[in-house]
Amino acid sequence: MLETYSGGCACGAVRYEVMVPPMFVHCCHCTECQRLTGSAFVMNALIETAHIQIKSGDLTPISVPTHSGGPHDIYHCSSCQTALWSDYGRKPALRYLRVGTLDEPSRMPPDVHIFTRSKLPWVNLSNEAAVFDVYYHQETLWPAENYARRRAVETA
Repeated sequence: MLETYSGGCACGAVRYEVMVPPMFVHCCHCTECQRLTGSAFVMNALIETAHIQIKSGDLTPISVPTHSGGPHDIYHCSSCQTALWSDYGRKPALRYLRVGTLDEPSRMPPDVHIFTRSKLPWVNLSNEAAVFDVYYHQETLWPAENYARRRAVETA
């Protein structure tokens, strides 16, 4: 049976389906993510773009500045401006889906907390996901099958 996940924007104009489980789910506590979301962190599910089907609505990419100077485009609903996913580094085959836009965000809990050196002091982390001050070594932490999916996307 095919596992699917549905989601959309705040106004309902954009609806999408994800046709596979995510490769990995990041909960990022960096100050850039805090600023861009207006929240304490962002939840991003890494998914191949080919497995995201837009059912309705239009998206507008908005380029945002980064501390690294690298490109970061955030795709927003053209009507209500809800951020639905990001493209870090202009890698068209990979998306960082905003977990909060899913109809059931609880289906994609974090696998890892990253950049916790800048997490807000009142955020308490559970022991259910790995925690890193900055980043981690993907090949070591990711399930082998999911890491192979990522490598396939990056080399395509």
